[in-house]
Amino acid sequence: MAAALALGARGRGRTAPNPNVGCLIVRDGRVIGRGWTQPGGRPHAEAMALEQAGNVAGATIYVTLEPCAHRSPRGPACADLLVAARPARIVMALGDPDPRTDGLGVARLRAAGIAVTENLLAHEAARGMAGFLSRQMLGRPHVTLKLATSLDGRIALPDGRSRWITGAQARAHAHVERATTDAILVGRGTYDADAPRLDVRLAGLEGRSPRRLLLSTREAPEGWTAIASPEAIATLADVDHLLVEGGAGAAAAFLREDLVDRLLLYRAPLLIGEGRAAIGDIGLHDLAEAHGRWRLADTRMLGSDRLEVYERQRTGG
Repeated sequence: MAAALALGARGRGRTAPNPNVGCLIVRDGRVIGRGWTQPGGRPHAEAMALEQAGNVAGATIYVTLEPCAHRSPRGPACADLLVAARPARIVMALGDPDPRTDGLGVARLRAAGIAVTENLLAHEAARGMAGFLSRQMLGRPHVTLKLATSLDGRIALPDGRSRWITGAQARAHAHVERATTDAILVGRGTYDADAPRLDVRLAGLEGRSPRRLLLSTREAPEGWTAIASPEAIATLADVDHLLVEGGAGAAAAFLREDLVDRLLLYRAPLLIGEGRAAIGDIGLHDLAEAHGRWRLADTRMLGSDRLEVYERQRTGG
C-alpha cells in the first residue's frame, strides 16, 4: 500500500477535480500492474494498472481510494472494471466520501464475490489526497501556507529586501511543493513589490508550474486570476490544492478566516532584528485560543535551514 500511495503522489496537483489515486497489482509476490490517476483525472489509477497487468485472476489489488461506482461520460466505473477483471482480493486505504461512490464501490465488489480489506494506511492516504477530501467535505481546496523566515520571524529587512533568507536546498524543496499544487497565491503587495514568477524552476518539472492567483479586488494582470477574498477559493474550478506564498497580509487574511490546513515553515539560522514580520494581524485576542490548533507533522534539515510542517487540528480531526 505504501508503494500505491507513492504512485498516487505522482498525480498530486494535476488530477483535479478527481483524486490522485495510486494502484498496484500483485500476484505470487510479483508486481504485474501499476497505475496512478493521469493529468486531468483520466484514466483512473485502476484502469491504468489493469491495462498494464492484463489477466489479474488470483491477484491482489492495492488501491488508495475506494473504486468509483458511478459511470461517467469520460469512462467506466472502476468498480465495474474490477468486477469484470475478477481479482482474488482488493486492499483499500480509504473510503470515498463522494456520495456517488461512498460505500457503493465496496458493496459492488463484495456482491461479486471479491474479498475487500479496508482502511490500510488510511491516515497516510487521507494526507496524500487532502485536496480531494477537502473539496468533498469542506467545499474548498486544501490550503498550505508557506513561510520562509529568520529565527526571529522576519521575512525581509525593513526596506523590503528578502533575497535570500533561506538557502538553495530549502528553495528547491519549495519548488517541489509548487509542482504538487494546482494553484499558488500571493497578495497584491507581494506582486507589486517583487513581480514573482511563481513557476517551478527544477529540471524536468518546469511543466508542472501551478496556476497563479492574486488576492486582490482589482483586475488581475495577464496570466493571473484575481480573487477578492480568501473565502472565494471555494469558487475556483479544478483547484484542490492551493499554496499561499505571501506576503504577510495574504498569510494573515487566510489565517484570520481559519482557512489554512497545513503550514510549511522554513526557518533560516539568522537574525534580522527590526524587519518585516512574516504574518500580520490574525485577529487573536486571547492566547488560550491559540493553543491546540497546530500539530507538528514533520521536521527535517534542508542544508542549514530547518523545515517544520504543521497540520491544523480541527474538531473531530
